[in-house]
Formats: sequence, structure tokens, C-alpha cells
Amino acid sequence: MVARVWSLMRFLIKGSVAGGAVYLVYDQELLGPSDKSEAALRKAEEVVPPAMYQLSQYVCQQTGLEMPQPRAPLSPQLPAPPKITFPNFRDSWNSGIISVMAALSVAPSKAQEYSKEGWEYVKQHSK
Repeated sequence: MVARVWSLMRFLIKGSVAGGAVYLVYDQELLGPSDKSEAALRKAEEVVPPAMYQLSQYVCQQTGLEMPQPRAPLSPQLPAPPKITFPNFRDSWNSGIISVMAALSVAPSKAQEYSKEGWEYVKQHSK
């Protein structure tokens, strides 16, 4: 009984996460024009690091753990990661999505056309 409940809970959690992701993509118009996608990316770059810091502080407060503070003399400082931008990648991504969706929308009619051609081929060669 517990295994069935656990399996149902896992399914509901996964479905909720997937539904939330689909809603977020739709709400932020991430598959729309690339300027809206860029704006959403910039917004995420501004919002996510402070939110992660607040979450880590909350977890430490609730669990009683302490996050270790880096000691300057004992540990060497790592260089900042390089800032890499892909301006053409975003345009290519959106055009790739558009191409895939266009191919998927044409797929049923193409499948019908190819099946008719195959049926005609079989009829001609079976005589």
C-alpha cells in the first residue's frame, strides 16, 4: 500500500513540476520572439542568485547548519568565470524550434501522401 501511495505521490510531483515548467514557458513567452526570450533570460540572471542565497540562508537557519565562510589567507581566490554571450545562438534556437514545429504540422499530410504512394506501388507490383 505504501509503495502505491509513494508511486502516486512521485507521479503527482513530477506532473506538477512539468506543468509548472510548461506554464512558465507559456507565461514568459520563451518560445516567441527572441527579444522576449532575451528579456526573460536577463531577468532570471538578476533574480536567481539572490534567491539562491536567501534559500541557503533559510535552510541554514532551519537546520542549524552554518555555511563555511571562505578564509582569504588560507584559500586562494578563484578568478571570476568569463562572461560568454551567444547572440546568434538565441536566434538559431528560435529558428530551429520554428522549423521543427513546421515539420511536425506537415507530418500528417506527408504521411498520408507517402502511404498513398506506397499503396499504389504495392498495387502495381502485385499484378
